[in-house]
Amino acid sequence: MRRLRILVLMHPDCVPPDSTDGYTAKEINYWKTEFDVVSTLRTAGHDVRPLGVQEEIKPVRDEIENFKPHVVFTLLEEFHYATAYDQHIASYLELMKVPYTGCNPRGLILARGKDLSKTLVHHRRIAVPAFAVFPKSRKVSRPPRLALPLIVKSLTEDGSYGISQASIVDTDEQLAERVAFVHDRLGTAAIAEQYIEGREVYVGVLGNNRLRALPVWELKFGSLGGQGARQIATKKAKHDPEYQERVGIVDGPAEDIAPDLYARIHRTAKRIYRILGLDGYARIDFRLSADGTPYFIEANPNPEIAKSQEFALAARHDGIEYTDLLHRILNLGISRAKAGASVG
Repeated sequence: MRRLRILVLMHPDCVPPDSTDGYTAKEINYWKTEFDVVSTLRTAGHDVRPLGVQEEIKPVRDEIENFKPHVVFTLLEEFHYATAYDQHIASYLELMKVPYTGCNPRGLILARGKDLSKTLVHHRRIAVPAFAVFPKSRKVSRPPRLALPLIVKSLTEDGSYGISQASIVDTDEQLAERVAFVHDRLGTAAIAEQYIEGREVYVGVLGNNRLRALPVWELKFGSLGGQGARQIATKKAKHDPEYQERVGIVDGPAEDIAPDLYARIHRTAKRIYRILGLDGYARIDFRLSADGTPYFIEANPNPEIAKSQEFALAARHDGIEYTDLLHRILNLGISRAKAGASVG
């Protein structure tokens, strides 16, 4: 790949050092994605400029005008302290006519709302858990069609933010308490959905028009079930290395899935990607029930792509080394800009 000027957008607290020397594993874990992307692209010969942005759009404009990047690699998951604003950065880059990596604004919006994405996908006859939304400042009343147990989450947050074992509720009293927790502590509406007993599986998808589904990946819960806990992707299970090691939580290729079901999961992931208007790269999350039904849980455009995370590991398992993966993501952003506009 030719040498590129690459502007990398990230949260100011995640601007990485030049080396990991002298940092603890916990400190590195906080900015590992940013470090992996920046250091890998620099090693590949590109001119890479990290930029921490949070409250002001002017620094982005200044860097575009001064640095004149060939492409912007966006690792922002929020702007102005709101995750719902990440699509505005993509929109701004389109207005500036600068190629950028990851998903287009429309896809980000459709995937952000768990109720909207489930409704669109269900309309295309893809299995989703039954659910109900509980807006802030409204009385919590469970619809009769919604059978317990349920899992209660933020309607718009991702990364398992706010999810713990207490998110699984078995009574209406527990439902009201957990919805209040989401309203008060997370500051968003809540969604309560049917709890699907089964396996936690993910499918990474790469592409704009021609799509490539990566190997089905599974979060394996180790001894968690034996301790009486529900096997769900809590924040600790996803992001706490010490807890993962203690309990034996690992992720890896999904095994013991019949070839026809494996192919069905791949097809379903690609269909969801297209239904929601995604492009660039995304991870589609499922719960695979005992009867072999892959229930769509959520879509994650622009998922974490640290070397140690599911997306990059699945790509490597499929023969795509990390540098090649980042180059493919860059090329997808550049080719979308050459085509004239995003999907949205």
